[in-house]
Amino acid sequence: MSSLKLGVEVVGAHDLLAKDGQGSFCPFVELEFDGQRCWTTTKEKDLSPVWNESFYFNVSDPNKLSSLPLEAFVYNHNKANNAKTCLGKVRLTAPSFVNYSDAVVLHYPLEKRSIFSRAKGELGLKVFVTDDPSIKPSNPLPAMDPDVVPKSIPKEKIGKRHTFFHLPNAKQPQQQQQKVTPAPPQQQMNYGVHEMKSGPQASKVVNMFPGSSSQPFDYALKETSPFLGGGRIVGGRVIRGDRPTSTYDLVEQMRFLFVQVVKARDLPSKDATGSLDPYVEVKVGNYKGITKHYEKKQNPEWNQVFAFSRETVQSSVLEVVVKDKALVKDDSVGFVRIDLHEVPTRVPPDSPLAPEWYRLEDKKGEKKKGELMLAVWYGTQADEAFPDAWHSDAIAPGDSTSVSPTYICSKVYHSPRLWYVRVNVIEAQDLVPADKSRFPDAYVKVQIGNQILKTKPVQTRNMNPIWNEEFMFVAAEPFEDHLTFTVEDHAGPNKDETIGRTVIALNSIDRRADDRFVRTRWYNLEKSLSDAMDSDRAKKDKFHSRLHVCVCLDGGYHVLDESTQYSSDLRPTAKQLWKSSIGVLELGILNADGLQPMKTRDGKGTSDTYCVAKYGHKWVRTRTIVNSLNPKYNEQYTWEVYDTATVLTVGVFDNSQIGGSDNTRDNKIGKVRIRISTLETGRVYTHCYPLLVLHPSGVKKLGELHLAIRFSSTSMVNMMSQYSRPLLPKMHYKRPLSVIQQDILRHQAVNIVAARLGRAEPPLRREVVEYMSDANAHLWSMRRSKANFLRLTSVFSGLFSAGKWFGEVCTWKNPITTVLVHILFAMLVCFPELILPTVFLYMFLIGVWNYRYRPRYPPHMNTSLSCADAVSPDELDEEFESFPASKSSDIVRMRYDRLRSVAGRIQTVVGDIATQGERLQALLSWRDPRATTIFVLLCLVAAIVLYVTPFQMIALLAGFYVMRHPRFRHKTPSAPINFFRRLPARTDSML
Repeated sequence: MSSLKLGVEVVGAHDLLAKDGQGSFCPFVELEFDGQRCWTTTKEKDLSPVWNESFYFNVSDPNKLSSLPLEAFVYNHNKANNAKTCLGKVRLTAPSFVNYSDAVVLHYPLEKRSIFSRAKGELGLKVFVTDDPSIKPSNPLPAMDPDVVPKSIPKEKIGKRHTFFHLPNAKQPQQQQQKVTPAPPQQQMNYGVHEMKSGPQASKVVNMFPGSSSQPFDYALKETSPFLGGGRIVGGRVIRGDRPTSTYDLVEQMRFLFVQVVKARDLPSKDATGSLDPYVEVKVGNYKGITKHYEKKQNPEWNQVFAFSRETVQSSVLEVVVKDKALVKDDSVGFVRIDLHEVPTRVPPDSPLAPEWYRLEDKKGEKKKGELMLAVWYGTQADEAFPDAWHSDAIAPGDSTSVSPTYICSKVYHSPRLWYVRVNVIEAQDLVPADKSRFPDAYVKVQIGNQILKTKPVQTRNMNPIWNEEFMFVAAEPFEDHLTFTVEDHAGPNKDETIGRTVIALNSIDRRADDRFVRTRWYNLEKSLSDAMDSDRAKKDKFHSRLHVCVCLDGGYHVLDESTQYSSDLRPTAKQLWKSSIGVLELGILNADGLQPMKTRDGKGTSDTYCVAKYGHKWVRTRTIVNSLNPKYNEQYTWEVYDTATVLTVGVFDNSQIGGSDNTRDNKIGKVRIRISTLETGRVYTHCYPLLVLHPSGVKKLGELHLAIRFSSTSMVNMMSQYSRPLLPKMHYKRPLSVIQQDILRHQAVNIVAARLGRAEPPLRREVVEYMSDANAHLWSMRRSKANFLRLTSVFSGLFSAGKWFGEVCTWKNPITTVLVHILFAMLVCFPELILPTVFLYMFLIGVWNYRYRPRYPPHMNTSLSCADAVSPDELDEEFESFPASKSSDIVRMRYDRLRSVAGRIQTVVGDIATQGERLQALLSWRDPRATTIFVLLCLVAAIVLYVTPFQMIALLAGFYVMRHPRFRHKTPSAPINFFRRLPARTDSML
């Protein structure tokens, strides 16, 4: 028996449906899990009962825990006839089973037990998993009739009969607490902490699913119930609280003290020259922020905002000091002190607070010359000044110079609009090579920025070569690069001579949104690049070689700048082809928990983390939280949704530009993908997502990311009609791109986007863009190949199961089933018009039946599905190998031999499939004259028999023959199979 147990704390219920006609009833809860059943006590005439009773169920097989549901039924006990009436149920699955340290009380809405029943109210449960052997399981009775309360069990004697193990937390004896060994303290979520009850501390389950294909427990998704700006989130619904709602209703409201330092005037100088280098220091408790300084300026203007978290403010006085950087001692020019109790609160959409002039004082409080314009107010992250403000949580207390605001503020980026540039190099005319005694071996090099493509060299007997080759490039608006054509002559080995050049500005190229004809043009070739770029020179009186090309900007395509499986936008480049949006996606980035240290600072491990979210053309970056392994972001962003078959990607990174890091690349901590089509409309999803990263040493969990997501539909009709439209724009089907072209163009698009976003302030670094866009997903990986093969076998597992079941029917393993199949088959043959209606009705019933087991949580990265939990170290090392390979020749040879063995097995399978197809072709090819003669004669006999015999009779006999009893079967293969295997194939002609 496994020591793993499922703990359930039944807290209470509220707003239940009265069933006794007097406005009340006697409720109790029945729990059922893994064949075990327990009951709570019965509460007399209480519509909002409170139990606070705990139960523990044995988990018979930990490998099956992911498929075992916990069901909680709320019943009304009718004393008159000792019966019970179901008032609703709650059904929980594996994602709700978490460690005790992560468990919180969640109020689940009661569902109907059947279609015709009624349900109302919510049931509060706290569910967790423990493997502590000192905790004894409840002693449930075996399953009974669900509609009758046993008469032999009076309510006051339920405990004697051991129908449940009652552990009310409020009455738990001290000795019981001493028996349970508490787990080491773990970092817990800050949301819903006030709802957590005291109870036995459970040990951490290290490996819940050994050898199983299910997701390991520590890597599973966890549902939370935080109190956000709009109220508490329970079961995807918002329960309004006492707090007023706000626009930022998917994040917890964070209070900040905002201080805006605008400017100063008539500042006094302590220098003999009468000048000073002023700057301002804003101090609240142990936190201080400093503005930039000006040299020799008595009326400076800063217009800088400082934001101090109200939770960390330990002082009741704000002190603003004007200082002179040129002075070493006593550098204060004047003070402004403000009592924080008198600071007003601003709530958007109120207008910005008007700044005021404050007279400077000395240390004794006496007025001095000079004034400082300030604006001070309390606000939240919804304030307009929040994104660009200097934040106190971006530095350590007492430090104000270690972090530049450039690298810590939150920003919104927009990736450039990308175009496909279609270039058709047709021909050249009157080429003049350097060696006039020979005909040129000419080719054309086409270049846009770093993208270079070449035509094939053409050897002609004249000076007018013809290529007629087409190329595709990627360009971004605003167009900064030019399209350059260079005609070169391959004069000899490693010797290429330039014949001429021409340069075309991308702004002057024709644009199209469909496959209409584009006019071709002739361009003069110049000897130098400067002459080719000078379009104002008059060259009409000179002789020129010419190049005939057709160039256009194709706006009917969607430029793929990310992996096709994780595309966040499918719209074409041309805006006139865009459809109206179908909804709005809202994302609340709440906090990260339990992050692993990514650097060392002051002898301690720490991280400076920020989050990046990408959807469509819009990228967002949260502010960087410095020196925190449990950062709170609480930032909310929105996107317009144009297609539900898109993916939102959220990544967490460590900022290596601040200091204390060993490299200059921002380290990846993990990312989360959420497909929009898997979200229910209007529901708020609040979950903790594990941040999983694959390292050369294996898969690692680097923390958890807490997100709140809501997808709202603006037009249900447009959203439903999306499912009948093509996934990509029409040009992808009218003039499709090859797979190789798509990969090359996607690589170029990612480079362009990374270069453009890297020029922003603060820059979004290249490694961040590549990680969010899965730029290296196309590279070979043995692990990914195994995972895709297992996915393929899983897809066909249903067909394999159906074939196995039909084989059991044919062998009469279960005679009753076989007889019923014979009857059904005879009915379908006699009434063929029922075949298709039966199939579709069967699929309809399966869909309706599976509705109750529908997924309640967004899908997340699965280590078992990805084969990341069973991969060998050498395969991981190969996956992280650079391209081209840089390992020693022995390692590369070993990996090459391993790849050859895998390819050899694939080669054998492909050859076997080709052999079967060639045998089919050999039936009528007369390659085996005797076999073809037999087959032709059989076809003639079959034609005559089928002509004179009703089709239903033939089908009936054939079906009965296939499903005949084993007594009438032979152990050797049948004659048709023997005949087919003797047919020749083309393997005899293989070398």
